[in-house]
Amino acid sequence: MRLPGSRYARVWIPDPEEVWKSAELLKDYKAADSVLHLQLEDGKDLEYKLDPKTKNLPHLRNPDILVGENDLTALSYLHEPAVLHNLKVRFIDSKLIYTYCGIVLVAINPYETLPIYGADIINAYSGQNMGDMDPHIFAVAEEAYKQMARDERNQSIIVSGESGAGKTVSAKYAMRYFATVSGSASEANVEEKVLASNPIMEAIGNAKTTRNDNSSRFGKYIEIGFDKRYHIIGANMRTYLLEKSRVVFQADDERNYHIFYQLCAASRFPELKALKLGSANDFHYTKQGRNPAIDGVDDAKEMSTTRQAFTLLGINESYQMGLFQVLAAILHLGNVEVKDRDADSSIIPPNNGHLLTFCELMGVTYQDMSHWLCHKKLKTTSETYIKPVPKLQAINARDALAKHIYAKLFNWIVDHVNKALHTTVKQHSFIGVLDIYGFETFEINSFEQFCINYANEKLQQQFNMHVFKLEQEEYMKEQIPWTLIDFYDNQPCINLIEAKMGVLDLLDEECKMPKGSDDSWAQKLYNTHLKTCALFEKPRMSNKAFIIQHFADKVEYQCEGFLEKNKDTVNEEQIRVLKASKFDLLVELFQDEEKATSPTGAPTGKRTVLSVKPDKSRQGQASKEHKKTVGLQFRNSLQLLMETLNATTPHYVRCIKPNDYKHAFTFDPKRAVQQLRACGVLETIRISAAGFPSRWTYQEFFSRYRVLMKQKDVLPDKKLTCKNVLEKLVQDPDKYQFGKTKIFFRAGQVAYLEKLRADKLRAACIRIQKTIRCWLARKKYLRMKGAAVTVQRYVRGHQARCLAKFLRRTRAAVVVQKFQRMHVQRSRYRRMQAAALAVQCILRAYMARQRYKALVREHRAVIIQKTVRGWLARQWYKRTLAAVVRLQCCVRRMRARRELKKLKIEARSVEHFKKLNIGMENKIMQLQRRVDEQNKENRLISERLMGLESSHAAEGERLRAELSRLRSAEDDAKSNANRVTTLLEELARLRKELETTRSEKKVIEDWAETYRDEMEQMVAELKEQNGLLKSEKDDLNRLIQEQNLQMTEKMCKAIQEETQQLETDLNEERSRYQNLLTEHLRLEERFFFYSSGTAVPKPGHRRTDSTHSSNESEYTYNSELAESEEGSRGGEDVTRGNLDMSLFLKLQKRVTELEQEKQSLQNELDRREEQFQRARARDDEQHKKARSAELEYESLKRQELESENKKLKHDLGEMRQSLSGSAGATSAAPGSPAYKVLLDQLNASCEELEVRKEEVLILRSQLVSQKEAMQHKQTMTEPVLYVEDVQKMRDAGEITQAYISLKDTNRLLETQLQAQRRSHENEVEVLRGELQSIKEENNRQQQLLAQNLQLPPEARIEASLQHEITRLTNENLDLMEQLEKQDRTVRKLKKQLKVFAKKIGELEGGQVENVSPGQTVDEPIRPVNIPRREKDFQGMLEYKKEDELKLVKNLILELKPRGVAVNLIPGLPAYILFMCLRHADYVNDDQKVRTLLTSTINSIKKVLKKRGDDFETVSFWLSNTCRFLHCLKQYSGDEQFMKFNTTKQNDHCLSNFDLAEYRQVLSDLAIQIYQQLIKCMENILQPMIVSGMLEHETIQGVSGVKPTGLRKRTSSIADEGTYTLDSILRQLNSFHSIMCQHGTDPELIKQVVKQQFYIIGAVTLNNLLLRKDMCSWSKGMQIRYNVSQLEEWLRDKNLMNCGAKETLEPLIQAAQLLQVKKKTDEDAEAICSMCNALSTAQIVKVLNLYTPVNEFEERVAVTFIRTIQSRLRDRMESPQLLMDTKMIYPVTFPFNPSSLALETIQIPGSLNLTFLTRV
Repeated sequence: MRLPGSRYARVWIPDPEEVWKSAELLKDYKAADSVLHLQLEDGKDLEYKLDPKTKNLPHLRNPDILVGENDLTALSYLHEPAVLHNLKVRFIDSKLIYTYCGIVLVAINPYETLPIYGADIINAYSGQNMGDMDPHIFAVAEEAYKQMARDERNQSIIVSGESGAGKTVSAKYAMRYFATVSGSASEANVEEKVLASNPIMEAIGNAKTTRNDNSSRFGKYIEIGFDKRYHIIGANMRTYLLEKSRVVFQADDERNYHIFYQLCAASRFPELKALKLGSANDFHYTKQGRNPAIDGVDDAKEMSTTRQAFTLLGINESYQMGLFQVLAAILHLGNVEVKDRDADSSIIPPNNGHLLTFCELMGVTYQDMSHWLCHKKLKTTSETYIKPVPKLQAINARDALAKHIYAKLFNWIVDHVNKALHTTVKQHSFIGVLDIYGFETFEINSFEQFCINYANEKLQQQFNMHVFKLEQEEYMKEQIPWTLIDFYDNQPCINLIEAKMGVLDLLDEECKMPKGSDDSWAQKLYNTHLKTCALFEKPRMSNKAFIIQHFADKVEYQCEGFLEKNKDTVNEEQIRVLKASKFDLLVELFQDEEKATSPTGAPTGKRTVLSVKPDKSRQGQASKEHKKTVGLQFRNSLQLLMETLNATTPHYVRCIKPNDYKHAFTFDPKRAVQQLRACGVLETIRISAAGFPSRWTYQEFFSRYRVLMKQKDVLPDKKLTCKNVLEKLVQDPDKYQFGKTKIFFRAGQVAYLEKLRADKLRAACIRIQKTIRCWLARKKYLRMKGAAVTVQRYVRGHQARCLAKFLRRTRAAVVVQKFQRMHVQRSRYRRMQAAALAVQCILRAYMARQRYKALVREHRAVIIQKTVRGWLARQWYKRTLAAVVRLQCCVRRMRARRELKKLKIEARSVEHFKKLNIGMENKIMQLQRRVDEQNKENRLISERLMGLESSHAAEGERLRAELSRLRSAEDDAKSNANRVTTLLEELARLRKELETTRSEKKVIEDWAETYRDEMEQMVAELKEQNGLLKSEKDDLNRLIQEQNLQMTEKMCKAIQEETQQLETDLNEERSRYQNLLTEHLRLEERFFFYSSGTAVPKPGHRRTDSTHSSNESEYTYNSELAESEEGSRGGEDVTRGNLDMSLFLKLQKRVTELEQEKQSLQNELDRREEQFQRARARDDEQHKKARSAELEYESLKRQELESENKKLKHDLGEMRQSLSGSAGATSAAPGSPAYKVLLDQLNASCEELEVRKEEVLILRSQLVSQKEAMQHKQTMTEPVLYVEDVQKMRDAGEITQAYISLKDTNRLLETQLQAQRRSHENEVEVLRGELQSIKEENNRQQQLLAQNLQLPPEARIEASLQHEITRLTNENLDLMEQLEKQDRTVRKLKKQLKVFAKKIGELEGGQVENVSPGQTVDEPIRPVNIPRREKDFQGMLEYKKEDELKLVKNLILELKPRGVAVNLIPGLPAYILFMCLRHADYVNDDQKVRTLLTSTINSIKKVLKKRGDDFETVSFWLSNTCRFLHCLKQYSGDEQFMKFNTTKQNDHCLSNFDLAEYRQVLSDLAIQIYQQLIKCMENILQPMIVSGMLEHETIQGVSGVKPTGLRKRTSSIADEGTYTLDSILRQLNSFHSIMCQHGTDPELIKQVVKQQFYIIGAVTLNNLLLRKDMCSWSKGMQIRYNVSQLEEWLRDKNLMNCGAKETLEPLIQAAQLLQVKKKTDEDAEAICSMCNALSTAQIVKVLNLYTPVNEFEERVAVTFIRTIQSRLRDRMESPQLLMDTKMIYPVTFPFNPSSLALETIQIPGSLNLTFLTRV
């Protein structure tokens, strides 16, 4: 920022396109200069000429740090270009549509749906100061609501602007805000009715224009009424100047009112068929604009919305159909065709279809209507004429009738909407919302524009006066010298319009003239005002127009049509025809207002007008209303409106239309400037700039400009310090004024101070940079110097080492050369010597091998010769032998054949002989024997002959061989000489063949070598391929393993995601269930209040509208008496209201529906939990070992129970056998075996029962031991004494007496045994019954087994084990009962036996003295006095039925948590209640159990209802309710809850009642108390969070305060009453210590802390997103420091693993986002990866709101924000901007058993529970 006129100062210069352009001075300005040398932002140079007359300099630009401020009055330079630029920057760059301009909210239409109007935004603005949050329509509504409640003064919100600027939407959102934050005093849904009026009024009063798709064509003022508690009780609507001409005419690209198109779109509905409608293009009144559709609007759907709104407002179906019937008739009337009959008359063709439909719908006659559409009646003083009218007049009359009908219908709907919103409750105050047309100027301006601009003149005057008044009040409050501020007063313009002989007065006068016309009226205007009023002008080129100088601009009005529109005439005969209609609604439309009936059945009546006096003349002239002109009516209604507005506190909303093309976020400077001038924003700026526009509190000024002060200037008094410094900084005292609490500055002074501050900071920065750079340079120099010295030292050392190394290497080289040369010579000699020896060795070896080979060859040749010769001799011998043998064979064959022939001949002769001589067989046999013998001899002879022949042949052969040898030797000797030459030739041939063979061998060897190489190469290739295949195989195996691993990971991840999804679904179902319990509780309370006839109590002004989820049980409690007593005591101050039975039935039905929904949600929750369990079962497969161990444990437990069962059965069997044996004896003496067996069995049974039932026995160990000694003495000594007495008896009388006594004893024993026999028979019957029951049990077990077989394996095992354990337990209990019965029987028998034993002892007592000295007699056992011990305390408390109320009163209702928490054990009330419950269970009193639980639950609810805002009370009863719930689980007898119990605790389990349903009820109650605790905690923390986390400077001096505007912002400087971060930490410590003192479960404390931190993070982030002044780098550092302090608190409390830190992650990331670099694409990528807990909308919002506090910071570029949006486009997330601060995490109550023994609990006397008895 530069000084004005200095070089580089930035200024604004006018521009025809952009209105204003920014430029920079290139030279300093001097007073004599007429031209300024400027440079534009695009780099072009410009010479700007100054006006020679005024010498006005261009406007200066504000510093960049002030650009984009929330309040335009915070700008240092207040002028038009600064306002325009600030709005443009906020709208285009930051996407912010709202901006404050002093008391005005400027709203720019974005032409795009923005997510800034949800319930979360409403909750965020509720209860906030107007300057604390970013500008918003909700902030204005909240300010109006707050001032109404604080000042008890009515308020008004005035919404104005051009058509299409967003007035209707702004008014709608304001009413939605009131309906949301205030609620309704009655349950008649008034706020819903108020909002439901919007779609009705939009349907009948809005239309599409060229500028707006939903333009309001009427003005309306809605008064929303409130009662004393500021709840909505009703509303009332006033309308102004409906544009009736739109019904019959629309310009191009415009539409008629929406309701007509909605009817046409819904014409296909069955109920609308009778209207005979079709497409909108079929009707003249809806097709003139030639564009009947609106993009994105479904008229049929809108029709359904309109009908629903009618129904909600109580307009029933019949009235709705009547309205639609009238609207359809209007459309048909527009299609009635009028034709010329002649020049002066017209006619409607007969049987015109549309006219027939019109008459049918309206219930009038066709002839009358067709006649009066073409005729009119003229009345004179004496006669009445009926005159036909030409076609044009007939058409005009038709259109006038349509307009009149629609106007009546519009007024009727408005009246009945008001009646539906009317209330009988007294209205205490109201807030009015005025939605009225803004200043309009078109090419052709007529009567409508004149009225609109007249209304805006009145509103502008009221606005100027209000602004002036506020400025005056501010100066007077601060005691600033008041100087009159000159502002534009438009009273002359208003007088021109409404004063006597004004425009309206002359217009009404002209309307009364018989021949009045627009031209004559124009001439009267010229004559009256042209020369007398400067604001009235006449156009140069027209005599039918006039110009009025309005506050915004000059407007030229065309006089044509003024008179007609002002008269608003309609043919009275047509009205008379309509009044004669059979259609009731039509008749009602044209009746007087007071005679109209209400469709809702409510009584009629005028609305209640508060603070405004009604127009008395209006009441007396109701019958003459139609004679008043439109101008007069409008003036009267406008006067009434102004009186209302003047009686209220106004709030202004100015809507700006950024462009005429409806393009989203497109800013047209020309259009914006026109509207800013027209709506009074610039006038506000001018008034502010004329005085002291910049205002600082002393604390803010000190904090901001502390850098400009010296230490000696700082005084304890901040006010005096600021005065002293400011006098030094600003020399001109007129530039500022000191008020009581603020400093007031003239325009531009803040910019000057900012320049001084920036210069001081810049100089400080330069000084710091200089010092740091010097320090860095010196450090660098010292490092370089040290490095150079070090390098030199190392280099020199290195050189010395290199020299020494060189010398050593030289010496070593000489030595190496010497030894190397010696080695070379020696090696050479040794090689030569070795070579010579090798040559000799090889040569000698070669010669030796050659000799050896020759010898071997000769030897082998000899062997070959020897072998060949032997082979040849053998071959010859074999051939000869074969020939001889063959010859012998042939000879022998020949002889044999001959012999055969002979034998055959003989055989034939013998056969013949046999035939002839059969008797000769013997002789033949003899002969045969002889022949055989002869043959044997012949064979022997032949063999000897053969031997001789062979020896002879051998000898001959030998001789022949010798002969042949000799012959061959002779032949060889002869042939050797001849064969020498042949052998030589053969040798040469063989050598040649050898050479050939060698060459072939070499070729074969080469081929083999090549083949081997090829084979080796192929083998190598194969090995390589094999290696590749192996590597590929390994890769595939590895890939398969990786895929398996990935699949496993994916499966695990999928299972984990599924588990997380199931857990999420379970939490959602829990949350829905808990929210449903909350709704059920709320409705139940309302039901109770309505049933008791009292009004539902409502809280006061809910500054933070809460949707907390509380909870409530499903169980219905019967405590009406106590509730009625409490209500009678506390309900004296509650006003009683009338009971609305319809509402009561609705609520009752709603309660039923909620209960059904609750049950369905409970079922759904069970199903989700089953799914979750199944998923967990799949995940728990890896824990089968642990599961098997549990199964083994269950099996062992079952075996133990079975063994115990068998043992009991065995004892019972032995007892029965002994009883049977003893019963079979007819007589038994005390010493007999049967007697001993019986006694032993009885003793053993008694001992066993005493061990198992020790709590029932009275005598302890001493009595048992003495009894055993007595029994032992009886069994051991009595037989001995009996034998001795019998041996010594001498007297017969004694023997007889003893015999008789023993006989009597035996009889008694026999009788006793018979009784035992009978009992045994009874027992047999009992056993038979048991057998039958066992059979039934067996059948049941088979059924259970069949059911279990259908279950999964694991569930089957668990179910079977559970059934088995249950069966064995039941069987053991049955056996115990049987043993108890046997115990009673045994005791009875023992008593009898003792009596008889005593009698026998008395009989034998006289014989004791005669015992011999050698015999030992035991001393009698002395009787012992055994003291009776007091019963052991069983942990139960007994109380009488009548003491129950006293118990509940002392223990719950009147108990003070503080004393109990400090002095007694945690959870003491829960333990006492459970001990009382145990006793009721012990005595099996179900009524007592039920009433005790019911009274307990109802009393806790009553305490919470009475002291629900006390955190300590709620925490105390949450802890005790959870402890009571845990006790019910711990002592329920369920195995899953008994794992951690001691044996004594298991003995204390409930035995008669299953309280599982009551556990669910208590769980619901605990949820309700938890949510009440969260609500109480939130109410305490809520005021601290924003101040402590955002506004307070934990690190002092980091952030500075920027200049503020008219809207005072909460200071960030900590005052005495300001909350700080330490306040939050102290409160958290208080919460934690209270819960720990009350013994709250650790897991529950973690959930509470997590909820606390979520609330802190959500509220802080939401306020950060809605406060532009908080989005800076320094504030991000403050937030991160505050979060670190919260994390430190978590570490101190060991709560880091409770999930609380994760809830702060969005806030942490938002703080990091404020601090990170925001320029490059890398920064964008880092932000996208870092801010994963923030939504895209939140990230973009923070970047848009980022505001530099100092000039050294830079704004975020728009391109960077676009880059972020493009990168985050693919995110799937909710579009919601704010976090839900009312969200409560679903709470769970993990089972936490107590180790405290019930029998050790002592009841203190301070509880006044002396009526309880310990059992």
